[in-house]
Amino acid sequence: MDTAVSGTPRALLRGEGMAMLVAAVVGYQAIGASWILFAVVLLLPDLGLVGYVVGPRTGALTYNALHTYIGPVGLAALAHFGIAPGTWPICLIWMAHIGMDRTLGLGLKFSSAFKNTHLGIFGRAETTADPAIPADERRAAQGRVSIEGAARD
Repeated sequence: MDTAVSGTPRALLRGEGMAMLVAAVVGYQAIGASWILFAVVLLLPDLGLVGYVVGPRTGALTYNALHTYIGPVGLAALAHFGIAPGTWPICLIWMAHIGMDRTLGLGLKFSSAFKNTHLGIFGRAETTADPAIPADERRAAQGRVSIEGAARD
């Protein structure tokens, strides 16, 4: 079942994404790596989108493989232990990319459809209705209030 997170947990996850983005950029600046490299590599994890050519299941698998922190943390371990010491910049750029995506609401993909993520449906307003908020207030918050619609509720 594709169950996205909503409400406060969703906001916290997006905030964590922003924190990771900032920490990765600050770390990158601290190691003095090339900003040209940063710009060139920043969007490379999105090559995982190529899997969607095969289908949504493969697309979700390839996208998620490049959009979890497992890869960059593993790379950081290799750098730390001297196995791949020159990979710190790539590790930090990769973490910045994931943080940027999470901040924008681009979560890990479900295999049902590209737009379905763990942070909700990407590309439109959150549709989860809070029963404590009257329908006309929800529509007003979404910019779709009308006299007719308010009268029906």
